[in-house]
Amino acid sequence: MSVLRHQANSLLEQLDGFRVEVDAAAQRADIVLDRPPFNIVSMLQREQLRLVFEALDEDERVRVIVLRGSGAHFSSGGDIKGFLEASPEHVSKLAWNVAAPTRCSKPVIAANQGYCFGVGFELSLACDFRIVTATTQYALPEQKLGQIPGSGGSARLQKMVGIARTKDIVMRSRRISGAQAVEWGIATQCVAEAELERATADLVQELVGFSPLAQRTAKKLLNDTEDAPLAIAIELEGHCYSRLRSSEDFREGVEAFHGKRPPVFRGR
Repeated sequence: MSVLRHQANSLLEQLDGFRVEVDAAAQRADIVLDRPPFNIVSMLQREQLRLVFEALDEDERVRVIVLRGSGAHFSSGGDIKGFLEASPEHVSKLAWNVAAPTRCSKPVIAANQGYCFGVGFELSLACDFRIVTATTQYALPEQKLGQIPGSGGSARLQKMVGIARTKDIVMRSRRISGAQAVEWGIATQCVAEAELERATADLVQELVGFSPLAQRTAKKLLNDTEDAPLAIAIELEGHCYSRLRSSEDFREGVEAFHGKRPPVFRGR
C-alpha cells in the first residue's frame, strides 16, 4: 500500500461530523453532514470530505453523489476556533478541499435546507446542482468576523451572479432566500421543505438515465471552459463531441432513438 493511500485510510478511520450512505440499486451515494443541530464543519472534516469525494469518484456502484445535511439545517458554517488554531499554510489550502465536488467527475447535487452559511455555502457552490427550499438561507458572513470567504465562495459566486450582487452578499454579510437564489441563478430549483428529498431523488434518477461517459465529458468541458474565450470553448467542445462520436454509448443512443426504446448506456 502506498504512503498516500495509508494516510488517506488513516484519516477516514472515523468520520468527523458526517456519514456516507451508498444505495447501489439507485446508483447513488449520500454524504450527510451530521453534527447537530447546525452541522458545523471542522478542519478535519474538510480533509475527510475531500478524500470521500475522491473515493466515491472511483466507486463503480455510484453514478450520482448527493451532499445534504441532517436535521433542519444544511450547515451554519465552519468551526470558528479552528481557524485560529490552524497554521496560515493549512488555512491557505482549505479551498482545495472544498473544491472536491467540482473536481469529482460525477454529477454532485447539493440539497440545501435551513442555514447554508460560510463553508456550507462554499461546498454547495462547488456542486453541480443546488436544490433549495423555502427555509434555505444562503450567506457568506465572514465580514462579521473581520474576514473574507476563504474557500472559493466569493470567486464562485461572482462567476454566477456578477460582481454587484456578489459585493452585496459578501461585503454586507447579507442572507438571501432560496427563492432569491433561484431567481439569481445560484440554485436550480426551489421546493417545499417536505419535498426536498423527493426532488433530489427525482434529479438523481434523471441523471442516472444519461450516459456516464457523456455526463463526465460535459462536466469537465464546462468546468474547463468557464474562463475560456468563446472561440477556444467552441473548439474544445468540438473535440469532445468528436471523441464521443466514436463511443458505444453514442451508438446505443442513436439506435435506441430510431428504435423508439429507452437506451441502455454502459459508459463506454
